[in-house]
Amino acid sequence: MQSRFFAPFFWAQAASAFNDNFFKQILLLSVTYVAVPDKGWNAGFVNNLAAALFILPFLLFSATGGVLADSMEKTRLIRLLKWVELVAMCLAAGMLLIHAYIPLLALLLVAGIQAALFGPVKYAILPQHVPGGLLVSANAWIEMGTFLAILLGTLLAGGLFSSSEGASLLMGGGMIVVSLMGLLAAYRIPEAPPIHYSPLKWQPFKQSVDVMRSVWEQPLLFRAVLGISLFWLLGTSYLTQLPLWAATIAHGDSATVSFMLAAFALGIGVGALWCSRLSAGRTEVGIVPFGALIIGFAGFDFAHHNAFIHNDHIRALSELLGHWRIWWCFIDLALVGVGGGLYIIPLYMILQTRSAYYERSRIIAANNIMNALFMILATGLGVLVLSIMGASINVFFSLIAFIAWVICAVIVVNNPRPGIRICMFIALRCCYRLRLTGRQNIPSEGAALVVCNHVSYMDALLLGGTSPRLLRFMMDAPAYESPWLNWFCRLAGAIPVDLSKRNPKDVRRALNEVSAALRNGDVVMVFPEGRLTRDGEVGDFRRGIEKMLAQDPVPVIPAATSGLWGSWGSYKAGKPFMRWPTRLRRRVRIGFGAPIDPRTLDRFELRRRVIELKKELGGGK
Repeated sequence: MQSRFFAPFFWAQAASAFNDNFFKQILLLSVTYVAVPDKGWNAGFVNNLAAALFILPFLLFSATGGVLADSMEKTRLIRLLKWVELVAMCLAAGMLLIHAYIPLLALLLVAGIQAALFGPVKYAILPQHVPGGLLVSANAWIEMGTFLAILLGTLLAGGLFSSSEGASLLMGGGMIVVSLMGLLAAYRIPEAPPIHYSPLKWQPFKQSVDVMRSVWEQPLLFRAVLGISLFWLLGTSYLTQLPLWAATIAHGDSATVSFMLAAFALGIGVGALWCSRLSAGRTEVGIVPFGALIIGFAGFDFAHHNAFIHNDHIRALSELLGHWRIWWCFIDLALVGVGGGLYIIPLYMILQTRSAYYERSRIIAANNIMNALFMILATGLGVLVLSIMGASINVFFSLIAFIAWVICAVIVVNNPRPGIRICMFIALRCCYRLRLTGRQNIPSEGAALVVCNHVSYMDALLLGGTSPRLLRFMMDAPAYESPWLNWFCRLAGAIPVDLSKRNPKDVRRALNEVSAALRNGDVVMVFPEGRLTRDGEVGDFRRGIEKMLAQDPVPVIPAATSGLWGSWGSYKAGKPFMRWPTRLRRRVRIGFGAPIDPRTLDRFELRRRVIELKKELGGGK
């Protein structure tokens, strides 16, 4: 947050998010409480019209924003859009003073266009400025800043609107000041050169179809876009129906809605930062289903709160704060936000890191188009369930929680391995006091061979659970075929080999599976000793490791464990698992060394490197 490559952009985009929602909320409050009684307008029609005027530009201009972000110098584009925002806010301030509501609706459309054009450049500029290892943290801060700015803009608009006679002057002046601050921050953003030039033509339908086709043709990116859009369906459903929940369940006033919005926004921020910590600088897709699971559980609990007070009297927030149920609901909605933060950050990371640099902005534009469609779908779902079907708000929120669970189940069924690795990581953190070093030495993409000493039957789980990437590992065939373990081994991608029978065909088959995994870009872990140590020392490495590297000369990552000799799964006091564990929360050290060129290695040199790394870890055997 103090860096030149990130902080100015953070404040520029946060100012835009604040002003968009500050202005929109002021307009909605002005229409509802001033224009409707004075001019006889239909409140429902005008509110829906305002929502449509803000969302429609995302369908019409997102693709154009993607073309602009790829073709122009991005900082120049951001400054230009900030100037548009400043002019629009100056005009809006003037219209507020004279209560000209139709021009204000037109200016809301302009704000929507500015936001739609700003969206693609907002995420496309980050990979150009932020070092790869900090990209997860940068996205976490952006999401947290955006949601907190949305919350602050919404709350401040309500507070100023209900204040003194000079409210219009304060609100208009506030919009101008925030726009100026955002513009000044934009002039501090370093330059980000264009990727390639494309002629600018405003052909909204054709450009939207083109960018959506680009995403459709790349299954990984399409799944990420679909996942993000489903988040906006869930999030929009909560945000749009909270006023109804506050009135019918909490029997609270508008301040109660703001209080619950604060829970959601703060939860998103906490979840985003927690995701950054868990990811350790990598794109960690295994966190996504956990986020959906938390949304489902917290949302289901939130949906099953009955009315706090059994009468129709509306209570002030200060009165409700003395009721324990409002705090329970606050925690539930905060947890929904935490799940959202965990869920959405890895998906945005996929868009930024897995899309080709020359079309990144257009991919993000396609994401914005899909997001807008799912936000409209969320509104339609609310109308269908609450108005047409006549269901209660509790039934609606139960349905939203069920959708989150379905999303979790679909992700796990289609790609279970990342989720398994995260489960292993959490379980191992609970069972062991782990000290990890060198995790950054495992490449973020591409094939590699991890080679480690073998002390305990827990070695594979410990290394697989603490690695920043999924490790496929060789294991003893009898254990692989165990009915208790086989399902897990198959899901984890284990490669069985039975060394005890010394069957050349079986060994050859296992080596071929390792070769296929490496050629597929996987990281494979092997224990070249071929068996557990009987004395705690590193045994001789077998020739199989040399055959693997001769067939597939991929980078080799030496690894070592320390502190497992004498554990439940080791041979120190007899056969593993044949006695009660002697120590809970054992202190274990795991280290990954720097990658080694396989052309400089034989099994003797590799064993020496593993022994050296083990000594560096310390902590005994």
